[in-house]
Formats: sequence, structure tokens, C-alpha cells
Amino acid sequence: MTDCHRFSSPIYTDENYPEKELTGKVIGVLFEVYNKLGFGYSEKVYQEAIATELASRGIKFHRENLSKISYKDRKIGYVFHDFLIENKVILEVKVGTGLFTSNVSQVLSYLKGSRLRVGLISVFTKERVLIKRVIL
Repeated sequence: MTDCHRFSSPIYTDENYPEKELTGKVIGVLFEVYNKLGFGYSEKVYQEAIATELASRGIKFHRENLSKISYKDRKIGYVFHDFLIENKVILEVKVGTGLFTSNVSQVLSYLKGSRLRVGLISVFTKERVLIKRVIL
């Protein structure tokens, strides 16, 4: 069976949603990038545009951030995620046809490894940018 389950984007109204203000700003950046570039570029091009837009808005970030994976206080591996924003939110950037369970699993593993609570997945598709908030 292929990994083709798509996720919907629910609307969050809870004022206590973790990092709601910051994720809202990042989502605005993602829409801005998509509105300017549209579809058809590589992940690296979108990442560069996102970095430019984050910087222009004064949002602090690290690119291709390294998170260590530990087991019983022993480092056993590393993972790289596309962006770490304000040391609070992980952002993964994809190009494709939709959001898949493997994307969510990937970000969940990054959150566990970094001990953060909130991640965003963005997928630049032909029709629009899809965004999924992931909470650990």
C-alpha cells in the first residue's frame, strides 16, 4: 500500500494553542512565498525564499538545523530539519502533490529528537501551499 493518505487543515480557535502567534507569522511567510513564486521550483528555491522572507520580517531562524537523538543520555544519532524558527518551531518544506503520513511522522520524530512541541509542514503544490501544524 502506498503512503497516500492526505490530511486536512483544521482551523484552530483555541487561544492556548502552542506557539500560535509564531506559527501564524510563519504561515503568513509561506503564503507570501507561494503568492510570489507559484509552483514549479525545487525545495531549495522555496527554502531560500522562505529564509529571505523570514529575515525581512525579523523572525529569527536557523537553516538545516541539527538535532541530536539521545537514548539513555547517550547520543545515538542526528537529524537535520529545514528550519528551526525562534528556537521554538520546526518547519519542513516539501514540493509535491499533498501532505502524507510520512511527512507527519518525519516531523514528529524531529520534535521528539529536539524536545520541541510544535512543527509545521509546508507542501508547495500546483494548486496552493498546504500547511499542517504538528504538535507533540
